[in-house]
Amino acid sequence: MCLVREAARDTQTELDIHWHPFELNPQMAEGGENLRDNLASKYGTTLEGSIKARARLTEMGAALGFTFNYADDMRMYNTFRAHQLIDWTAEQGKGHEMKQALFSAFFTRRENVSDIQVLANAAAGIGLNRADALDMLQSQDRANHVRQKEQFWISRGIQGVPAMAFDKRHLVTGAQGEENYARILLHLRDDRAA
Repeated sequence: MCLVREAARDTQTELDIHWHPFELNPQMAEGGENLRDNLASKYGTTLEGSIKARARLTEMGAALGFTFNYADDMRMYNTFRAHQLIDWTAEQGKGHEMKQALFSAFFTRRENVSDIQVLANAAAGIGLNRADALDMLQSQDRANHVRQKEQFWISRGIQGVPAMAFDKRHLVTGAQGEENYARILLHLRDDRAA
């Protein structure tokens, strides 16, 4: 989940982005699950619907310079360890950069973002100490803190992602596309100016 606070500056909008933990599948087994099978069992998604949704997301991503590399055998994984890593990197001013690196690891390279070696490599990839990241992940020191953050947002009605809270007041759920997000940000900026 992403919390966005925006501030207008002339005609541009500056974003202050904070990522918060949310697990789509908190009970998922260690080895993950086939993405298409998971969506079919959880949401009743048909094969045709899955193909269309993946094509739509792939097209949206490409328009923004991001590569979704979906495949029928793609696996999804529990993200709790990844959220602990993001929490740790946020304290070092690299939370957003870490989240983006993990998006690439999972969606582009299809890596297991529950595997601590993959996560430690991702931390090293954004310039952090790999051994420190590995130690933090193995210790589980952040587990309770991240669980508390998850519960905070669940208690406020977050049931899925994407979910974005603008200015901690305006909740927008579901993939909205670049144009809709731009309209939302401009509307918030204009409301502030009024």
